[in-house]
Amino acid sequence: MTDRVIRGLALDGRARAYAADTTETMRELQRRHGTFPVATAALGRTITAGAIMGAMLKGEERLTVRIKGDGPIGQIVVDAGADGVVRGYVDNPHVDLPPNDRGKLDVRGAVGEGSLYVVKDLGLKDPYVGSVPLVSGEIAEDVTYYFAKSEQTPSAVALGVLVDTDGSVRVSGGFVLQLMPGIAEEDIAGIERKLEELGSVTEKLDREVPLVDLMRELVPSFTALDELPVTFRCRCSRARIDSTLIGLGREELESMLAEQGGAEVICHFCSERYVYDAGDLRRLIARIDGGGAGGEEPETGETKMES
Repeated sequence: MTDRVIRGLALDGRARAYAADTTETMRELQRRHGTFPVATAALGRTITAGAIMGAMLKGEERLTVRIKGDGPIGQIVVDAGADGVVRGYVDNPHVDLPPNDRGKLDVRGAVGEGSLYVVKDLGLKDPYVGSVPLVSGEIAEDVTYYFAKSEQTPSAVALGVLVDTDGSVRVSGGFVLQLMPGIAEEDIAGIERKLEELGSVTEKLDREVPLVDLMRELVPSFTALDELPVTFRCRCSRARIDSTLIGLGREELESMLAEQGGAEVICHFCSERYVYDAGDLRRLIARIDGGGAGGEEPETGETKMES
């Protein structure tokens, strides 16, 4: 089934609700990055959060969720837009940790302590930047804290990835329920009770419980308004990588040419490899000498160089 985010309302409009299935997207990312189970879980939770937060945007607006902890996984980066297109990576996809004290994948141990950043490109002169310290490293609790502190929106967040015994992704998804001003205390208490009774979101997705039914278990008054298809697609291209290399300057390209005879650039987001031989580098140097990069905007900070 196609990945998607459903958007809706509950409690006579006093709550906004979003539920997402990101299973196919995470299967593709796991294949591309070769993530070990704990990295798959950490990236998948962040991908679902990014897809839902992207569904809160409009038009061509985009956002980046960046989790920077001191754990062995390094940073987690997810790029998402109002169009449902998402991509993401972790610095170290091959983290391998023993289960935590509950016998679960130790995402907290992999992420460590640090901060969560959300950068929104809303088409204004400057992007919106919000940040909060990580309160658990489990991702869902950290996103909950972000909504409360940076956007002043009390929210219930559940994010999960069920990794099979062979390391593949069985299901990935979650939900966000946001409470609007004026919601009654009894409604809040009812939601808290339902959250305690709801159980694992991944267990329900694995049993193929429809997203609408999942949300109605939490808030029976939930009404779906629409749904947004979610898909993985990277924005890297040969032209963008050309611009990235040109941005390094003539001296750096000449050094690559002399020392390595070429270059290889790997996109962090999709692991696509772009190979440049000596002739390619000479053509880029000639473009610098000709007075500019031209082409597409470079993918600054989203590629890594290998010799």
